[in-house]
Amino acid sequence: MSAAPPRRTWWAVRWRQFRNAPRPVVRAVGASLAVAIVLGLLYLAYDVALTRGARLPGGNLRALFVALDVVLVLGIGSLVTYLIVPLPRGAGERVTRTGWSAALGLFAAVPIAYLVLVVVSQVLTPLLA
Repeated sequence: MSAAPPRRTWWAVRWRQFRNAPRPVVRAVGASLAVAIVLGLLYLAYDVALTRGARLPGGNLRALFVALDVVLVLGIGSLVTYLIVPLPRGAGERVTRTGWSAALGLFAAVPIAYLVLVVVSQVLTPLLA
């Protein structure tokens, strides 16, 4: 009878889960992160321009821009995830997609949209303004 393998620490288990994340989850997070970074950089440019005194048409529309940013990250992140994360094929050749792929993208996009906006508004804007 062989001895039981040694128990892993909490940190070792989490590190192993991080290194071996399922590909659909990595794709969903990557798609949402890419969209959020592009839109976050656009928001950063707009915010810095307003802070430096630029007179842009429409005045100060930061709140609208943030709301639009979140909606676009959720929508585009879900759409891109729907397109790049098919269901497992099994033995067949046919690739199928369902609303679950889009839901995975939506659930991945919610925290990413928030975190990118926090980094842009609380870290990058004070550095550039």
